[in-house]
Amino acid sequence: MRIALFPGSFDPITIGHYDILERAKILFDKIYIGVGKNSSKQCLFSLDERLLFLNTCFAGDPKIEITQYDGLTVNFCLQINAQFILRGLRSDTDFEYEKNIAQINKEVEPTVETVFMVCSPAYSAVSSTIVKDIKRNGGNISRYIPKALAGII
Repeated sequence: MRIALFPGSFDPITIGHYDILERAKILFDKIYIGVGKNSSKQCLFSLDERLLFLNTCFAGDPKIEITQYDGLTVNFCLQINAQFILRGLRSDTDFEYEKNIAQINKEVEPTVETVFMVCSPAYSAVSSTIVKDIKRNGGNISRYIPKALAGII
């Protein structure tokens, strides 16, 4: 069974995240969406809200499981028997950042592979940071989040 972990803060989940997950379902038998605690990030939404948003987006999807975790991502992969870490890339800057993390993860835990998926071109400018900025300043974020969250966020 091919199991992947898609880790992130998902503050909030964007249409880019959603697109990557929908496309990745053909590659993996199960995908855990792991909401990690990142002490360097200032979250707009609480952990409970982010978990609610993710559960709302993927309710009833047998291939997706929402979870939270602390600690090293590769250690969590071992706990859930995930052989893969799924990461989405929007730009060459994302690639350079993610490549370094993937290389360290491979040294820490050689049994876990990182799989990169390039986002759809329509979503390359969408990031959680931008969506949060729009939301904080009273803007409409509905075009940047999954349709299932319309009216919730």
